[in-house]
Amino acid sequence: MTKIDIFHEETGLTIRNAVADDLARIIELDESSSGINKPDYWQESFRRFGSLQDGRYFLVAEKDSQIVGFIIGEIRAWEFGSQPGGWVFSLTVDPGTRLAGVATVMFNTICQCFRQAGVDKVHTMIDRDNITVMAFFRSQGMMAASTIPLQLSLSDMDNAGDLS
Repeated sequence: MTKIDIFHEETGLTIRNAVADDLARIIELDESSSGINKPDYWQESFRRFGSLQDGRYFLVAEKDSQIVGFIIGEIRAWEFGSQPGGWVFSLTVDPGTRLAGVATVMFNTICQCFRQAGVDKVHTMIDRDNITVMAFFRSQGMMAASTIPLQLSLSDMDNAGDLS
């Protein structure tokens, strides 16, 4: 069980585990960032990652009793024989508090969780056109990895599963 509740004096932020009562604000923050309201997705994410299960982290950043951001990640050994590593797959900050260090504090906190669990690498995947998110992760020291994500548009396949 991984319980997180850390106060950062210099920013006034508390980083803690998300609880069910946080979901409405998490959904609101995501919608303000993505433009898509997806409560079912966030409820399922909370069910999977908000259970304080070792190796899974669903953290929120709170300032003045208001949630201003969240980060989700887990430790996993991904496909094709890679070593266990930390994976960050969601990071959102209230647009009104961006550039105030919220994302950095959350990222540093989850990286510390990964390190304490014994992994020495953290990974994420971002859209190559999302310059803002790429700039943030690069500012944290992240760089291109040795793995290459590949994808196939299923609309290019016919009903038999062959490429058109």
